[in-house]
Amino acid sequence: MKDEIKRYPFKAGLPVEFEIVQLKNLYTTSKKMLIVPHRTNFYHIFWFKSGGNTHLIDFEPVETSANTVLFLSKHKIHSFDESTNLDGLVILFTDDFFSKTKEQARYLQSTMLFNDLKSISKIRIQDNIKTFTDIVELMERELLQPADTFQPDLLRNLLHNFLLLSDRERSSMGFSEPKKNADLDYVIRFKDILEENYMKRKQVSSFAIEMYITDKRLNRATSKILGKSPKQLIDERVMLEAKRLLAYTNESVKEISYRLGFEELTNFIKYFRKHDTRTPVEFRKSFTTE
Repeated sequence: MKDEIKRYPFKAGLPVEFEIVQLKNLYTTSKKMLIVPHRTNFYHIFWFKSGGNTHLIDFEPVETSANTVLFLSKHKIHSFDESTNLDGLVILFTDDFFSKTKEQARYLQSTMLFNDLKSISKIRIQDNIKTFTDIVELMERELLQPADTFQPDLLRNLLHNFLLLSDRERSSMGFSEPKKNADLDYVIRFKDILEENYMKRKQVSSFAIEMYITDKRLNRATSKILGKSPKQLIDERVMLEAKRLLAYTNESVKEISYRLGFEELTNFIKYFRKHDTRTPVEFRKSFTTE
């Protein structure tokens, strides 16, 4: 284990913060980095074209098979398995690249491809392989062109089309999409504020005040969209980070407790045990001996 979880920024020096990489090439150049749990500040779209793979995402093993497309939001902690026969590609991009307008930012914040808090989004392409392939080939072809003022918009539009097609495929698989209304807007806003403040604030009221709504109104929104209360979402986010730090760093339980905003170590231990049944030390031991 390390003192800090590995963080990788987007590759520097590219004309735009958008890249398509073949998985075989990625494994050839960076396998040692990939099989270690790490986090990034950009989005991933994995297209596994053949062969099986297990991708570990925040302690959840996600199985993939031929023509599985996996969507990974920024800041998730993930790692590849030891497979060496991967065939496929990964599309990488940042918020700054995609979200040039309020509408684009709203789409990225609300699409269930990257924002499904119940599970990791993945689809299986069956009938539309050619359509998806054509869009990727257009993107790859554009990336080979000399960079000019048109290129970012062309790539952004092609990527948006790829995502919209993926949304359609996900819907055809039986997944429901939340209605675009005030409840969804509140949940998106709450999620963003929570991500920035979960280490410092644990009270639902503090988030509701910042959003200029009542606790009751916030609870109604999260319950309708996610089937969970704001308090449940706060606790889940705190516990996820606690488990990440216990599993992937050498920080002491006391250091982790302080980092997560607990003034007393005993309060953190009680909190952790309430939500996991194990103590932080028991969780760390079970994880490292699995």
